[in-house]
Amino acid sequence: MKLVFEKSVPGRHTTMLPACDVEEVALPQALVRETAPALPELSETEVSRHYTELCQHVHGVNCGFYPLGSCTMKYNPRIDEEAANLPGFANVHPLAPAHTVPGCYEALDTARKYLCEITGMDDMTFQPAAGAHGEFTGVLLIKQYHESRGDTKRNKIIVPDSAHGTNPATAAMCGYQIVNIASAPNGCVDLDALKAVLGDDTAGLMLTNPNTVGIFDENILEITRLVHEAGGLCYYDGANLNAVMGVARPGDMGFDCIHLNLHKTFATPHGGGGPGAGAVGCKDFLAPYLPKSATMDGGNGIQVRGFAGNFLVVIKALAYVMTLGKEGIPEASKNAVLNANYLQAKIKGTFTPAFDRICMHEFVLDLSQYKKETGVSALDVAKSLIDYGMHPPTMYFPLIVHEALMLEPTETESKETLDWAADVFRQLYELGFKDPEFMHNAPHNAQISRPDEVRAARTPILRYQKG
Repeated sequence: MKLVFEKSVPGRHTTMLPACDVEEVALPQALVRETAPALPELSETEVSRHYTELCQHVHGVNCGFYPLGSCTMKYNPRIDEEAANLPGFANVHPLAPAHTVPGCYEALDTARKYLCEITGMDDMTFQPAAGAHGEFTGVLLIKQYHESRGDTKRNKIIVPDSAHGTNPATAAMCGYQIVNIASAPNGCVDLDALKAVLGDDTAGLMLTNPNTVGIFDENILEITRLVHEAGGLCYYDGANLNAVMGVARPGDMGFDCIHLNLHKTFATPHGGGGPGAGAVGCKDFLAPYLPKSATMDGGNGIQVRGFAGNFLVVIKALAYVMTLGKEGIPEASKNAVLNANYLQAKIKGTFTPAFDRICMHEFVLDLSQYKKETGVSALDVAKSLIDYGMHPPTMYFPLIVHEALMLEPTETESKETLDWAADVFRQLYELGFKDPEFMHNAPHNAQISRPDEVRAARTPILRYQKG
């Protein structure tokens, strides 16, 4: 489709503003542009059609199945959006005096209490703007704790190979050396490998549980005990909390701090750059090091973002938690786990699970043998799914599984949808043996088939150049 600039016709417009009923005052000449801004000129109908066409080319959770692993692209209830749009929340100024916005403070405090209860933490900050930003803040807590005790020799962070890619990057940004440990054959942390790297230079461990292959580590209490015995702290990446919220608490597993993706686990749609919220919770002994905004928290500690962070995202999370309640939160987790295991069982027999065992909220398929037999790659399968109206799952992640496809069906999908999805996978499995070339060229019905992704990443065109 054409860009809105390419549809522009000089002089075409839509009159939207009423006639001016006050005295007109001209800007000083020094403030007047020498040339008019290069804005598109279209009629109201053309603008409406342009954005409708754009909408039709986007696949979202309201369009069809969206099993993107580790990302929890689940249904986002409209009531949460309505709560965030209430004038008392949406129109408040971040510099408003505290006595004029008591409701905002109460909402933040209530969200803090609920989320601390869900995670087993004692305090929380909402400043971080996203998950990786929350990781950064959490590792800074660990760093401040060690430095405050004069324990500056602790300069290493342990990161399992099944961790999210941002974990090692975050620890490196905080000035730590990264110690990578391999997974055991069962997909969990290798205890012997962990013991071998622990020492008086260990600052902490960054861990996701359940991990990126969708397995709840059966040795989690032993893992956190070993790290604590060595004098390190345990950081919980909350990306997969969707599997255990309301059922198991990271704080009870032995973790000292945690970040939550409020924009994934607690209702706000994520993707496309935001807005997000990477709330960070911690145990009491780390609470003094939490970011404190002078305006919102009355403190003068470190700040990682202005004010209380993305306030309206917190409001959406609060509305989500209060809507589901004490019974609904664990029910959502249990249904997420049920759906993932059901879909994995339905697909098994065609594509092979990387770890053939009970999973949590997501699972990983290993297509390496399928590729050897057919020449069809995980990328080919993912692209082929688009022609069936399904968003592709996560491809080639985690790195410990070759030709990986990671699926997270989420708690909101019906049995009928999962049966349909499993049938699509079975059809594609058979098609790979019959007509691999057809799959090499998929998708066949999408607006864009196979762009040069390397070129797009390295030399993106980010603005329209007229002419």
